[in-house]
Amino acid sequence: MNEREWIERLQRGELRALEVLYQRYKDQVYRVALAITRDDKLAEDILQECFLRLYRSARLLDPQRPLVPWLYRMTVNLTYDNLDRERHTLKAGDLTEWFSTLAGSFPGPEVSAEHTEQARWVREAIRALPHTHRSVVVLFYLENLSIEDIAGILNLPAGTVKSRLYTARQTLREVLMQQQRLLPQVAYEYT
Repeated sequence: MNEREWIERLQRGELRALEVLYQRYKDQVYRVALAITRDDKLAEDILQECFLRLYRSARLLDPQRPLVPWLYRMTVNLTYDNLDRERHTLKAGDLTEWFSTLAGSFPGPEVSAEHTEQARWVREAIRALPHTHRSVVVLFYLENLSIEDIAGILNLPAGTVKSRLYTARQTLREVLMQQQRLLPQVAYEYT
């Protein structure tokens, strides 16, 4: 069965459809929530709440439209709500996988001590970004979404997404350069 058929079944109240959609998309939702919050428990709570809202809102969905943008939008909104309410910040969890997508230079698990240290510095700089900028960075780099997709998910103009991404990159570059933690050519490579 394709996604459209599962959404139609969900709209009729079939719990099996929710289970199938959950199994299909839970990793993506969890990964985004975790990347923004860096809190395993909070990411799990957001995952559950996202699919609970999917079930409750199923009748409002258009089965002809892809579900993933709706799930991303709901995940980011729930993450914002939780960050605002509980004042959680990005924890110093392991963003090495995400960081490696920026540079494309990590050989894998045998990452050198220097790259590991640089990854830690970048994680700290990302943690300091406002969550509105952090979410754009996560969706763009971790989830490899286009500017247009992110704009749709966050219900923002594409120009605003570009601006936030640009500002986040500039901020990361400046913080890392000010701390002299990266050589200039390395800082530009990562941002």
